[in-house]
Amino acid sequence: MDIQGQAAIVTGGASGLGEATARELARLGAKVAVLDRNAELAEKVAADIGGVACACDITDPASVTAALEKAAAAHGPARILMNVAGIGSAKRIVQRDGSAAPLEDFTRVVTINLIGSYNVSRLFAAACAKLDALPNGERGVMMFTASAAAFDGQVGQQAYSASKGGLVGMTLPMARDLAQHGIRVCTVAPGLFATPLMKELPEAVQQSLAASIPFPPRLGKPEEFAELACHIVTNGHLNGEVIRLDGALRMAPR
Repeated sequence: MDIQGQAAIVTGGASGLGEATARELARLGAKVAVLDRNAELAEKVAADIGGVACACDITDPASVTAALEKAAAAHGPARILMNVAGIGSAKRIVQRDGSAAPLEDFTRVVTINLIGSYNVSRLFAAACAKLDALPNGERGVMMFTASAAAFDGQVGQQAYSASKGGLVGMTLPMARDLAQHGIRVCTVAPGLFATPLMKELPEAVQQSLAASIPFPPRLGKPEEFAELACHIVTNGHLNGEVIRLDGALRMAPR
């Protein structure tokens, strides 16, 4: 699909990998809606790229519906969805005091990362399926953001790995399900990236993490994630695939 002139939705588009993706889509000519819980940051990014900001809780069907309607009113119906919103977590099953890990933490992470992504995708897909097909038969493209932790999660990452593993497991059946509507589905599983959250860590910790990556021995750049996300849109034969973007990193247990 040619990105130029298409309407695109980016969840988590106000910062980090989502912001980089929103900016790259706009650079390539897309009309971008920046969906994020942080309305102030979303407005800033949208203003920078000539897009529209939509305050949105991806776990709330009404909130997502309102955001998609606002985006469609501004840009027309979207054919591109980038699911980038998500949160992290690290909780050992047995805590230091001997108590069990709080169930609320596991539920929150899975609800946002997995169920939230599915919620946005189902609503996007239902609208996209009603659009006229492009000359190649395609109607839309969506991407999920998993993680290297979906495959080799570390100690304490049960909730995070489960949520991202769920996205990996959902990719192929969703691609098969939506094939009849001409909507492609792929997932990117990034490794260690220089996001705002990562940059909050001490420099020595960042350097140690970067050194664990075989090649190149550095943290990934958000722009590299964005480039791959946009390549998924433009490469019409990418479908049902999960792509690791991690410099050959395989994370150690700790």
